[in-house]
Amino acid sequence: MAAAGDGPWLDDAAGRLVRPYTVSNGRTRPTTALDLLSQVMATGATPLGYLGPEHTQALELCRAPVSIAEIAAHLKLPAAVTKVLLSDLVDCGALTTKPPSFHHNPTDRSLLEAVLDGLRRQL
Repeated sequence: MAAAGDGPWLDDAAGRLVRPYTVSNGRTRPTTALDLLSQVMATGATPLGYLGPEHTQALELCRAPVSIAEIAAHLKLPAAVTKVLLSDLVDCGALTTKPPSFHHNPTDRSLLEAVLDGLRRQL
């Protein structure tokens, strides 16, 4: 079993010991509109108030621009919970956000095929 303070509370056999929505205090809606492809980046401002370990971990992942989807994957949290955590950090000025920009039509067949090919290579 992981020691307290080692990031999210995990047990090798049981998995996460804290329910994901406990991390967001039961909140399911972020205060900032965030898309899974939105980019977030740390501003360097020190957040005021209490930050949970997941907030701190998310902030560390945002040293360079990163998508919401990537952060959710690294934190092993549902996207909805991750959006709530990140919106907390945006609200306190610790993160800045940029909506996704598509140079092409996001439903373009060649783009979707390229994404599918990339996913297949990962498996």
